Amino acid sequence: MIYELRVYRPVPGQMSRLLARFSDHLVPLWKGYGILPIGFWTTVIGDSNNELSYIIPWQSLAEREEKWTAFQNDPAWHRIRDESERDGPIVASIKNQILTPTAFSSMR
Repeated sequence: MIYELRVYRPVPGQMSRLLARFSDHLVPLWKGYGILPIGFWTTVIGDSNNELSYIIPWQSLAEREEKWTAFQNDPAWHRIRDESERDGPIVASIKNQILTPTAFSSMR
């Protein structure tokens, strides 16, 4: 098992629109592709309190590539993105990491 950690920094003032895009549209769309995040978090203390982080577990990089590519090519995703950004961009940056658990991790 591997884990993908994604950290989004919305454009200042756009966190509520970013959260709505995920909760109202992306999470339901992802379910159809078998993309099942284990959690979403906003930052309270850290480098910035204007961050949304989430983690997706994958069986392998191949599974990630297959499912993520299918999602990114879905016209529904393009409509969701375009509609949520019709008044301007809502995402300033995205940081992405693929993590593998250590032998002593409680999540494997």
